[in-house]
Amino acid sequence: MSSAFSGDETAPFFGFLGAASALVFSCMGAAYGTAKSGVGVASMGVMRPELVMKSIVPVVMAGVLGIYGLIIAVIISTGINPKAKSYYLFDGYAHLSSGLACGLAGLAAGMAIGIVGDAGVRANAQQPKLFVGMILILIFAEALALYGLIVGIILSSRAGQSRAD
Repeated sequence: MSSAFSGDETAPFFGFLGAASALVFSCMGAAYGTAKSGVGVASMGVMRPELVMKSIVPVVMAGVLGIYGLIIAVIISTGINPKAKSYYLFDGYAHLSSGLACGLAGLAAGMAIGIVGDAGVRANAQQPKLFVGMILILIFAEALALYGLIVGIILSSRAGQSRAD
């Protein structure tokens, strides 16, 4: 390794692992939520095609989860530049925990949105009064990913505070 490197040489591995895990797990949640809700929309659309556009809400909410992971991944990856500023294991662990917090929260939210979206749009086709209840449950499921995003931002902001340079 060149002498211009400062900090712990293995620390960027953990930082990049955090960026990757934020994006991968959030996108897995988004994909699952989209697929599961999409199946419900397609199934419901056979009987009630006029409700398809109204029932697309869970699919859109699931797609947003991937954006949360992208935001954290960009924040983390821009914070990893060991040649410009020392990057220690504390920083790498902070970025890893940030990515895992956001990614796993996005995965959990995607699973919840997918299950609720699938059952919700089918139930809404049979009883339209259930729409508001379905939307409220979806909002609470989406909030789980938002909590992960907030904690991820807080944790990634802790990187760089391990030592005074």
